[in-house]
Amino acid sequence: MGLYRDEAIVLRTQKLGEADRIITLLTRSSGRVRAVAKGVRRTTSRFGSRLEPFTHVDLQLAEGRSLDVVTQAVTLDPFAGRLGSSYEQYTAGTVMLETAERLVIEDKEPALQQFLLLVGALRAMCDTGRPPHQVLDSFLLRSLSVAGYAPTFEACARCGLMGPHRSFSPAAGGMLCSTCRVPGAMNPAPETVVLLGALLAGDWGAVEASEARHRKEATGMVAAYLQWHLERGLKSLAHVDR
Repeated sequence: MGLYRDEAIVLRTQKLGEADRIITLLTRSSGRVRAVAKGVRRTTSRFGSRLEPFTHVDLQLAEGRSLDVVTQAVTLDPFAGRLGSSYEQYTAGTVMLETAERLVIEDKEPALQQFLLLVGALRAMCDTGRPPHQVLDSFLLRSLSVAGYAPTFEACARCGLMGPHRSFSPAAGGMLCSTCRVPGAMNPAPETVVLLGALLAGDWGAVEASEARHRKEATGMVAAYLQWHLERGLKSLAHVDR
């Protein structure tokens, strides 16, 4: 079997047999990878906690017919331990992991931007002190954009007319002018639309200057946009205090 090394975030684990686990990874070079960690559930396992969700690891893997096999694992950043002390951070991080797995559709297809976004978002929650829901909303908008679902908050999503506009439709892809408005479209406050653009652009000065009521409205719109484009809801989102 051929060996290769890669850097990864552990997205999910599931039991396999009596002592093994299947590890779902988002890697820097190879995209989403599913691999077997043999004996990892034994107390004597040399991997220990290195292959738990959230952990940023450097791995050596052996190529297999259906699943690769983890042969070495070195922890680069134990995000799990750093997020575990805060319910808000942990649940927001769980949504990030599930979103990344859902948006990177094909195994072994490079997804460098998604990997860098995920590492950066987890690090921001641990190191910057920013509210977890703000980091999560920014991550979700950027991750959707990288996956090809970029929302528009300035021009009309249908005709391209520059705004500002007052209507928002997840199905249409963002803001709509009065001519293109569809039934059931939301009517967010202008300040909320500005905030959404700031979250997408990473303009944290504008985000921090926003009012709580606009942040709450923006959070609801991000969740609606995410779930529309994923076609089915995220299980982890139900646990986030939004």
